[in-house]
Amino acid sequence: MSGAASHPTLAVSGITVRFAGLTALDDVSFEVEPGTVHALIGPNGAGKSTMFNVLSGVYRPVAGSVSFGGVELVGLPPHAIAGLGVARTFQNIALFPAATVEENLMLGRHHLTRAGFIGAGLRLPFAIREDRRHRARVTEIAEFLGIGGLLQLPAGDLSYGDQKRVEMARALCVEPAILLLDEPVAGMDAAETGQVATAIRDIREGLGISILLVEHDMGLVMGIADRVTVLDFGRRIADGAPARVRSDPEVIRAYLGTGHNGAAAPAATPPSASSPPPVPSPADASPAWAWNENEEPPS
Repeated sequence: MSGAASHPTLAVSGITVRFAGLTALDDVSFEVEPGTVHALIGPNGAGKSTMFNVLSGVYRPVAGSVSFGGVELVGLPPHAIAGLGVARTFQNIALFPAATVEENLMLGRHHLTRAGFIGAGLRLPFAIREDRRHRARVTEIAEFLGIGGLLQLPAGDLSYGDQKRVEMARALCVEPAILLLDEPVAGMDAAETGQVATAIRDIREGLGISILLVEHDMGLVMGIADRVTVLDFGRRIADGAPARVRSDPEVIRAYLGTGHNGAAAPAATPPSASSPPPVPSPADASPAWAWNENEEPPS
């Protein structure tokens, strides 16, 4: 994979999505600069997952543009977008549980395979050589994310945290220029969250890949993001550096609302970016970033 300088900017401009008269995204714009970690946050139902589905070609907006390296993504099918270097993980684990980790990761190489069904089926020499190259790359990526020793295990036998890392590795097997991570630490404990935070930093710093992150864990977001865009009811209400966004009155209102006297709660103090982000417990979580954890995630 090449460095950040050769990776393009993802430019989202005026994206609007409606479902049966309901506006899920309303004229949303932001840019993900090459080689950066950009977080897309907001309360439940803000439109984050809808935006990911637009970026990956699952939804087509009624208005707006998504440009990646000068190529318009709106209207392209998901496989074509993946072929341009846009890879994603999913909010819910989407692995084949009976297949090995290696087999799951090889699916990420499908669009890079040239041998075809006949060549692979007949085990022709060029198909065998290509298969070896892909498996070597799969092993390299798995070791990079610390799951090299799990390659021959069924994916369904792994812990939840390891399965999430396998999903991240499969997305990297696409050889992306930008990685879309949809709630990568949802349901993880503090140790697993720290491992994922380290993996995200390694991907950005070691591979130069841009990362667009949707996540509810504010410790993680504020600890690793270079820039944050905040959505609320489908609208962009803030965009900027983490420290600036977390003290924005509109962001505080979106997450907490105002008190009985009309005053907003104070913003939380950003965690140190030099160490893995902590996972706040309900007792010490900042009220500025509190929400109902029992709510269903947005579709």
